[in-house]
Amino acid sequence: MEIWGGIECTINRVGDKYMDQLEYSGHYNRLEDLDLLAGLGIKKLRYPVLWEKHQPESGQEIDWTATSIRLSRLLELDVEPIVGLVHHGSGPAYVSIADESFATGLADYAGKVAKKFPWIKYYTPVNEPLTTARFCGLYGIWHPHGSSAETFLRILINECKATVLAMQTIKEVNPEAMLVQTEDMGRTHSTRALRYQADFENHRRWLSLDLLCGKVDENHALYKHLTDNGITSEDLSFFLNNPCPPDIVGINHYLTSERYIDEKLAIYPEHTHGGNGKHRYADVELVRVGCKKAYGPYRILKEVWNRYRLPIAVTEVHLHCTREEQMRWFSRVLEDARRLEKEQADIRAVTAWALLGSFGWNCLLRQECGDYEAGVFDVSSGTPRPTAMSTLIREAAAGILPKHPLLKQKGWWERDVRVLYHKTIPLRSTKPVSAGPALLIVAKSGVMGSTFVRLCELRNIPYMLISRTQLRLSAEINPKDLCPREIWAVVDVADSHPQYRKNAGAGPDLNTARKSGALAAFTKAHNIRMVTFSLDLLTEHYVMLQNQDALMIRTGVFLSSEWHQSPKLSSKRVQWVSFTSTDVRELVNSTLDLLLDDERGIWHLVNPKQQELPASIERDTNVRVYL
Repeated sequence: MEIWGGIECTINRVGDKYMDQLEYSGHYNRLEDLDLLAGLGIKKLRYPVLWEKHQPESGQEIDWTATSIRLSRLLELDVEPIVGLVHHGSGPAYVSIADESFATGLADYAGKVAKKFPWIKYYTPVNEPLTTARFCGLYGIWHPHGSSAETFLRILINECKATVLAMQTIKEVNPEAMLVQTEDMGRTHSTRALRYQADFENHRRWLSLDLLCGKVDENHALYKHLTDNGITSEDLSFFLNNPCPPDIVGINHYLTSERYIDEKLAIYPEHTHGGNGKHRYADVELVRVGCKKAYGPYRILKEVWNRYRLPIAVTEVHLHCTREEQMRWFSRVLEDARRLEKEQADIRAVTAWALLGSFGWNCLLRQECGDYEAGVFDVSSGTPRPTAMSTLIREAAAGILPKHPLLKQKGWWERDVRVLYHKTIPLRSTKPVSAGPALLIVAKSGVMGSTFVRLCELRNIPYMLISRTQLRLSAEINPKDLCPREIWAVVDVADSHPQYRKNAGAGPDLNTARKSGALAAFTKAHNIRMVTFSLDLLTEHYVMLQNQDALMIRTGVFLSSEWHQSPKLSSKRVQWVSFTSTDVRELVNSTLDLLLDDERGIWHLVNPKQQELPASIERDTNVRVYL
């Protein structure tokens, strides 16, 4: 089983506006991204050669220059591309995904791609056709904003027909070409009263793959539903006469892929309410419901294997969450895939998705450049920065069992903290289990220390809490004298913010700086990671002098005259990262992520809404700002 990669490359349309993920991520301007991705050890990369990008005007001459350079570079790097032609899109403006022009147009474009790059072997003409059809034709979210079963099914038929025609055209050029057909795959669960609706949705989830495999005939569970909603027997006969079973079934499974529907509307927020014309019900993520247990990746993949008996790859694994939860989720899917492989299922790969992160999925891509969520690399600064996920992927690609200490702890989806609805049993404490290496938090009573403790509990990061007065440090002291458990990192927040110190505003404190320096020397001597917060340049000097590998966090509060009084210290390399809120919770979350990413040196955390400080603050050396 291989490890593959993929970059979130959606070009979707809302109204007349096309939104391009790779434009937002800056990938078009960075050829060097490919070297970074190849450095992960991945064997294949889901990579876009999208129709909307290359041929936005009908009949125009396609400029292949940039794409040729990138695909050639992948060849040089020994990474095989799986080329996508439409990714959650509805095609260029001169076709309609709701009629025949989409299928014939995509087939024509696919032929052009194949002739230009005859060596390409793996194709995904249309990514997630059923999911895209739901968003475009049933929910009204993406163009053409349909909201009926008829529109949904017509779009789905056109996408699947486009896939068949595209592969036929491609194989005229390269008979060895292979179809990697991706689809989101989950399962719908329900109350007893809504079991009929859940059964229907659990049949519908297979529809795109069933069509391609030539399985939708008069005996199919949804045949009558199709013909009752405008799909003709001639439409369906096309697939029976032109079966195009995937060479590899690509399964995209997310924590939100399993749903729960419930007619008891009062329990759920209004935005989850919907219905089918017979019943009104809420539709929520199953993981948030306390009275049901999810199937999970293993059972979902086993369902796919038992239904089709075709080679399977998990083609998207990603979680928008804190860093350790991203690692836990990928490890969980990888473990489940390996388990199924041992049972003789043909599992080809697990794919790290959204390697460069993604934009706007919090609003379902309805707005330009929405909230950013980091992937294996974080591009929020404009330059890709490897996160802790990059180490995990490299280990997995090399066949090494991931060994980060936090992987021993359960993910949030396996803990009581997941439950928002039907809290049928008293929720147990969110405090992490005591086993495993700990994060040592050195803190006074105060907002920073208590926030670190609370977030470690929420994130299931085992910790030990001690005060600065308990420390009697020297390089010779054994860490076990401080903490009975193994320590993998130390967070020093004992004097983390000038406003919490006595005599705040009185300037640098030599005693505090020396204590921080002693802790830095201790962590250096015992090869323990350290993170602390900049109080002033004097503290920075003591810490970085003793441990250049420490992570020193600056925040906007420290804009006072001492910043400009030491050219030697201010010339240190300072890196910048953004977080999305101004509160302490977001500051601590970002700090923990950077620690897990194995970042070192001085970092200045700023609010993305205030990248530049007002001149009045820069001039007034008495103002201390905390963004």
